[in-house]
Amino acid sequence: MPLPLAPIAAFAIRYGTVAVATYAFARSIERGRRDQRHEDALDDAPEGVTARRDNEQVNATARMRRVIRFGDSGPGIEIDAVSLTRIRFRKV
Repeated sequence: MPLPLAPIAAFAIRYGTVAVATYAFARSIERGRRDQRHEDALDDAPEGVTARRDNEQVNATARMRRVIRFGDSGPGIEIDAVSLTRIRFRKV
């Protein structure tokens, strides 16, 4: 019984194209840098959601810190998600 190569070839071409496009996109993105001032601002954000409104802009922060442990005394990971938002309104 011959091996049906047409479905396998179509599958390989489709996913190979996706893989090459993903690789090219990943290579085109500039590598980010880590600025200690920004890291300190993220570390200083309080847990929960805060918002502040001025005449010209609105600032908001959100932080969630959780520890997930596998079993009673098993290994664990800490998840620390922080978001800083600034929306500025100006007349032009």
